[in-house]
Amino acid sequence: MRNLKLTLAYDGSEFYGWQIQPDRPTVQGTVADTLRKITQEKTWLYGAARTDAGVHALGQVAHFKTRTQIPADNLQRALNSLLPATIRVLAVDEVPVDFHARWHAAAKTYRYRILRATICPPFEWRQVYHYPFPLDEDAMARAAPLFEGEHDFSSFGSWDPEEEEKSKTRTVFSSRLERGLEKQELVYTVRGRSFLRHMVRKMVGTLLDVGKGRFQPEDIGRILEARDRSQAGPTAPPEGLYLVSVDYPDELPPAQSRADSV
Repeated sequence: MRNLKLTLAYDGSEFYGWQIQPDRPTVQGTVADTLRKITQEKTWLYGAARTDAGVHALGQVAHFKTRTQIPADNLQRALNSLLPATIRVLAVDEVPVDFHARWHAAAKTYRYRILRATICPPFEWRQVYHYPFPLDEDAMARAAPLFEGEHDFSSFGSWDPEEEEKSKTRTVFSSRLERGLEKQELVYTVRGRSFLRHMVRKMVGTLLDVGKGRFQPEDIGRILEARDRSQAGPTAPPEGLYLVSVDYPDELPPAQSRADSV
């Protein structure tokens, strides 16, 4: 029995998220169905992150176990020849039989793109959140690092039946909002060990409310302490969100929090 790790990129616009759903196209379902055609086995694919409908990935990680003897490079070529153009397999690697893409992930990095240009190009509207209206970007940039550190993020999660009875405490290693290379974009990048459902999008929605003057940067601490979903900003749209990478190091350096006063 082999355990194979897939590194995937996909445009989530046409999918109802990563996780398999009855009678709806999903990334997990599409890749698993393609693997079954190639290996002639009933295959179950385990992903590192359950990206939502409309969310994209530059470096999603998944694994599956198989008895096929197809070399990894050949399997990668076969997958990319059969998958829709909206999903690409960037790498196929042999990993230890006990490797698990989700449970062994040490950190995940997400990026959110906010287009500030007056006009959104027609080829970009499903890849960014277009917000051309006034924002206090300096206040947003000051607020972003206040998410760093270990906190109860109940205020920034959505109801999830799989997580409802579990701890909502999460560790954010870094949280930054900067102007993108294109200079017409605000780019929010956050890296953490794991995230609640909709957590990153609610963090972005709250940062946008800081930019609109509805919150002040120092309100981030108050919202975290409240542990109340109604206290945070709205959930930002999915189009601008990307899963950038999933890391599996043996150890991570301790989080360098700037949120000591939170």
